[in-house]
Amino acid sequence: MAAKLDSGQTIARLTPLAEVLAKLELGVRPVAPRAVDVAAAAGRTLAGDVLVPARPSAAIALVDGWAVSAEETQGAGGYAPASLAHMPQRIESGQAMPPGTDSVAPFDAVQLSGGRAEALASVNAGEGVLAAGGDCDAPVPLRRAGERLRLTDLAVFAAAGLARVTVREPRLHILPVRGSAMVHAAARLVAGDIERRGGIARLETGRDLGLAFASENADGIIVIGGTGSGRNDTSVQTLAREGELVVHGIALTPGETAAFGFVGPRPALLLPGRLDAALAVWLTVGRRLLARLCGGDDSEPAAIATLARKVASPVGLAEFVPVRRDGDAAEPLAGKYLPLSALSRADGWLLVPPDSEGYPEGAEVAIRPWP
Repeated sequence: MAAKLDSGQTIARLTPLAEVLAKLELGVRPVAPRAVDVAAAAGRTLAGDVLVPARPSAAIALVDGWAVSAEETQGAGGYAPASLAHMPQRIESGQAMPPGTDSVAPFDAVQLSGGRAEALASVNAGEGVLAAGGDCDAPVPLRRAGERLRLTDLAVFAAAGLARVTVREPRLHILPVRGSAMVHAAARLVAGDIERRGGIARLETGRDLGLAFASENADGIIVIGGTGSGRNDTSVQTLAREGELVVHGIALTPGETAAFGFVGPRPALLLPGRLDAALAVWLTVGRRLLARLCGGDDSEPAAIATLARKVASPVGLAEFVPVRRDGDAAEPLAGKYLPLSALSRADGWLLVPPDSEGYPEGAEVAIRPWP
């Protein structure tokens, strides 16, 4: 049943960030998988393990040289050559190894004279050879379901002869509700991050929010602006009328006025119209929502750094803090309100948990990548 708002958009309670994320995890489901060309799959999230036949099917040469049996070359040297039982076959990289051979000797390691062949140096078994299954072992996936594809993965798939791959590629509509430069800048930032992280972002300007919520050609909706208590703020009321309002008000600073809910099965995340607040909510909540739709994981490797000065934070609120890295040190740039100058100088961020008063100078903290 849709939640009701009495009047305006007054926030009755700030929901803890962990509770918001738990509701999101419970309600958001991965989108249906679809097959795409490997060349178009960069950044997309795999819907299933990628398995290919064993490659190569038989041992092949990795280098140009002479195909030999390593055993026949043992102990050979320039002053004590070892006679080879048969004339070796010249082989090139990529060719199948002839029967009875297990290694490739350099050209100058074999001497041919008078119909005889001698090894001038020892060669180890398997040297210069790629064993059967050495490129791809059939039972072992190249990449697993839920992993986001990198450019290297696509090159590997193509080299292994794979033309198409099955991915989850959610379509998200981005709706700035006002014409201000700040709101549109936030919308473009979110849309760009969605595209980089495996989704399809469609930026819709000037569209009626009620009609946008009613549309069914999106897997999720991101609204920018209109989440506060201003006279013209109606985004939260519209979501409550058209669908289900799950949360209005998150215990996160900046970003307290954000909202989350559903229109049918589709999640809707409403970000504040201030750039710093929209960014904070997107990175802490929006990326998790996108990862759920993709059927993957939004976690990224965090770097451990030492704080160059202390961070004071209010108890009861999670706090998003941008930082600037200098080697192993991290300088906090701002708190609560994050000016444009701080956002432009930042190259990472940290999250202070709600039960903490902050971190002292010299504390080791986890720094996440800046978008």
